[in-house]
Amino acid sequence: MTQIALITGASRGLGAAIAEALAPTHHIVAVAKTVGALEELDDRIKAAGGQATLAPMDVTLEAAMQQLCRSIFDRWGKLDLWVHTAVHAGPLAPAGHLADKDFDKSIETNVKATARLIAYTAPLLGESGRAVFFDDPRGGEAFFGHYGTSKAAQIALAQSWQAESRKTGPDVRILTPNPMPTAVRARFYPGEARDGLADPRDEAARLLPEILG
Repeated sequence: MTQIALITGASRGLGAAIAEALAPTHHIVAVAKTVGALEELDDRIKAAGGQATLAPMDVTLEAAMQQLCRSIFDRWGKLDLWVHTAVHAGPLAPAGHLADKDFDKSIETNVKATARLIAYTAPLLGESGRAVFFDDPRGGEAFFGHYGTSKAAQIALAQSWQAESRKTGPDVRILTPNPMPTAVRARFYPGEARDGLADPRDEAARLLPEILG
């Protein structure tokens, strides 16, 4: 039976690398806002002999995520794996000067959208499926109020789900990637030398046993 993997935030960075790493064993449902990057991912997956379904959607749109999960159910009746890499990187700012617009978008993307996706994917994952989240422990660091606060809240939510589902499933895993030269990191460290950062494909290969094992 075909294994189905939903990758939210699949257009670039670690999400795209994990989608490619999973493609030999899974049909990939790739979700992201950037259509061109999704199409390039699809080309790479097909060139390697895999299959993907592209879903150019914004994870913060509740109706879109409902429709996506309903479509997964209608087509396959289940989901084996959900890998969540979608994230919003709000700008660096002092804690006393966080902009409502940026803070709201950070909470909406990193926390509220995650909570809704947990609710929508849990029935598809059932007892035997697996959900994977990625920690980036910036909470409490200077100037990381937008991103650090919302990312920490996302991981706390994932930890709650993990504790709640330990005996009943699905299996919830929280992994910590090494620093990579992603667009998110570049926003925080624009002048950083990238030579010492891990390639997303290398990180995907390193994390794959923990994602699947």
